[in-house]
Amino acid sequence: MADPRTVTAALGHRTDARRHHDPSVRGFASDNYAGVHPEILAAIALANDGHQVAYGEDDYTGHLQRIVHSHFGPLAEAFPVFNGTGSNVTALQALTDRWGAVICAETAHINVDEGGAPERMGGLKLLTVPTPDGKLTPELIDRQAWGWEDEHRAMPQVVSITQNTELGTVYTVDEVRAIVEHAHSKGMKVHLDGARIANAAASLDVPMRAFTNAVGVDVVSYGGTKNGMLFGEAVIVLNPDAVSHMKHLRKLSMQLASKMRFLSVQLEALLAKDLWLRNARQANAMARRLADGVRALDGVEILYPVQANAVFARLPHEVSRRLQKRFRFYFWDEQAGDVRWMCSFDTTEDDVDAFLQALKEELARA
Repeated sequence: MADPRTVTAALGHRTDARRHHDPSVRGFASDNYAGVHPEILAAIALANDGHQVAYGEDDYTGHLQRIVHSHFGPLAEAFPVFNGTGSNVTALQALTDRWGAVICAETAHINVDEGGAPERMGGLKLLTVPTPDGKLTPELIDRQAWGWEDEHRAMPQVVSITQNTELGTVYTVDEVRAIVEHAHSKGMKVHLDGARIANAAASLDVPMRAFTNAVGVDVVSYGGTKNGMLFGEAVIVLNPDAVSHMKHLRKLSMQLASKMRFLSVQLEALLAKDLWLRNARQANAMARRLADGVRALDGVEILYPVQANAVFARLPHEVSRRLQKRFRFYFWDEQAGDVRWMCSFDTTEDDVDAFLQALKEELARA
């Protein structure tokens, strides 16, 4: 990664900032731990000179719309936002009435990791369904898809799926199509939480449109931060008839950036060519390398298919605790001994091999 002094020197400026971390420290806790891709940093610098109209009326946000059309079709419209929670809450608000509910997997990020924001801030009800692998099916959806005329129950109006899922599994194109057709047949809309949408597309080796607008998904929360951006995501409306007042909801949800060009130019750098895909392929490849190395070890069990950039494993608790002192990662279920190892766009083969060696050493101690 580029040294900040090198970047500023190249631009003809100086900085008095000091580095407060050791850049040699690597981990497998989250793809949010990674830095910013140098091409994204360069794009931000490119957009920095001069004045541009605020609140999305700038040239970069306008150009972003044309790039989004190339990925998601001519009806698609992108609304850049600050973060993933804001993207999901804003999107779900746009798809529901005040009495509406959203069907999602029990493990969904909107249910587990957003602090109750969809319900507290979005004012909607989540109807969760247990799944064996993080993926919904039409049959699982039907466990909660009922009671539309019952005024005592929140009305199911949206099905929200995550691609790829929080368990690292990936919906196939046909699986998404089946969910969309089933939801639409019951009068419900479909939201796709795409925090790692690039990793899913890379895994399936298909364009992102193949499992979004091409199969009828109504709205996508597009994730950029986990794929090399400094910050920022986007709500991408694929079906304009499915939402109402997105601009007003974005503002109401405190997700309207005044200097939006710096969000939009990052998305442009990611999507204009193939940076989004290169980053995702690297992360996925490193997860596969890690999984292959783990499978050769006694005492470690891989829990789910490794289809994107996550590896879920079960190993002795004391081994994980010692290993965490050498590499950062999180327990997924500490009582069961389940852990999650995430790879990012800047994870290298040396990172993976060093981690595997440390894991071997700690297993040997056990």
